[in-house]
Amino acid sequence: MTDQFRELEGPAAVRKKDVVLMATVSSFEGIAYPSKSQLRQFAELFTPLFQASTDEAKRQAVAALSQCPHVPPAVALFIGSQPIEIAAPFLAGPQAIDDEVLITIARTQGAAHARAIVSRDSLSPKVIDALVGINQAELRRVAAGEPEMESPAMTPAPSPARDEAEALRLANEETLRRRIKQIAHQLAEHDDDRLGLRSLSDVQSALLVRFARLRDATQFSVALADALSTSRWLADRVMLDLSGQQLAATLTSLGMDFLDAVFVLERFYPHLVELQGEVSRAWLLMEAADPAECEARVEAWRRADNYTYRPAEPAEQPSPSTIAATPEQQNLSRQASVVRRMRANSRLFGRR
Repeated sequence: MTDQFRELEGPAAVRKKDVVLMATVSSFEGIAYPSKSQLRQFAELFTPLFQASTDEAKRQAVAALSQCPHVPPAVALFIGSQPIEIAAPFLAGPQAIDDEVLITIARTQGAAHARAIVSRDSLSPKVIDALVGINQAELRRVAAGEPEMESPAMTPAPSPARDEAEALRLANEETLRRRIKQIAHQLAEHDDDRLGLRSLSDVQSALLVRFARLRDATQFSVALADALSTSRWLADRVMLDLSGQQLAATLTSLGMDFLDAVFVLERFYPHLVELQGEVSRAWLLMEAADPAECEARVEAWRRADNYTYRPAEPAEQPSPSTIAATPEQQNLSRQASVVRRMRANSRLFGRR
């Protein structure tokens, strides 16, 4: 056993570390929904293995992680800080990278890394703002005669003609990106902005998840009706849709967390646990739900429920004047009138 560990110190150890690095990356790719502990363990293992591996193994590992939907922020920042020839596929890839990580890389690693970030298929308005700010800072440095931020190996010899052409190019890019930023602000969909929409409170969301974990459909239906402010009948009707589409639409319209909604669907509809590729059918069902359409559908259900189960208004009490008098009551009324007239006449004659 000691000799086997000593072999890692020899010349062949580098190749073995390449294999270990690729095996680590491959095993991490196979986890569809990594937990927090798994993400932390991968981050702790990846950095030393990556640093000890060859450039070819590094490129292969980065290329594999560029297609992985779940990459720990620490690993993303570490890869993005590598030389551009290694980091470029990762920065331009389709995988989700936190906005703060992208902004940090763009600000600290120079123009080459920023250009790789710009080439991504989609950028949030926050990242676009940061990139525009970086370009404006570079434009001011060029106008002041300062060298552009580049790595020493990529910086050519200074030239007045080159500075003028570079300033013009940056000005054109800055104008174009300002237009992109305006369009992004207009078209970007903010999932957290639910102003004016019916939304779940933290307590309601926790109750729904709890009852789903217990598979208590009765209590879940009661909590769902409370969240929708409707009758119990509508919540039961949603639950009776065995395809899970109506419940998925309802949870989407209420703004429930995506993973919590997937969990609820899988608990009440076991057939949605079946995997389709790397994700479950419940995941695909929630992913296909359009928030605007779901909100319109659920609001239509609520209006219909309100019309059908509107609380009955209390009957108006008839006034005494509108009640038809019986013959006996009419006779008593005439007698009382005669008595009142006789008393009035007696008082009148008594005065005379």
